[in-house]
Amino acid sequence: MSERLSVARASLPEASMAADPLRVIVIDDEPDTVMMLLTLLRSEGYRAEGFGSARAALKELKTLAPDVVISDVSMPYMNGWELARELRQVMGERLTLIGISGQYMRGPDKVLAELAGFNFYLTKPYDPRALMALLAPFAANKQP
Repeated sequence: MSERLSVARASLPEASMAADPLRVIVIDDEPDTVMMLLTLLRSEGYRAEGFGSARAALKELKTLAPDVVISDVSMPYMNGWELARELRQVMGERLTLIGISGQYMRGPDKVLAELAGFNFYLTKPYDPRALMALLAPFAANKQP
């Protein structure tokens, strides 16, 4: 499986092309999840890139300069908790981190997510509209 995942880019809505779109990185070891989120994000006018591992995403981090990172928490080799701590060390607080998990769903897990550096934490299955609602204020702040 390729570490960097991509889907065909749909044309962005005209208004999104004029503004600097929100840059979002999606990281999940499940390719279908990455593809679904890329399709959803791009259809909403976001500039989105996907990766199958935290390590692959970290290699591209400075080049892509994301505004938001959406990451699965339970991944092999480098999990989402480790990724969040690394991202906070490299990029500080300017980056918005959204953790997603189908395995860690109890109250204490949300506290651990916050301690690791995530701004938001969603549990699977989640409503994609909830994710879009989280992103909307950040996208609005990028408008000229």
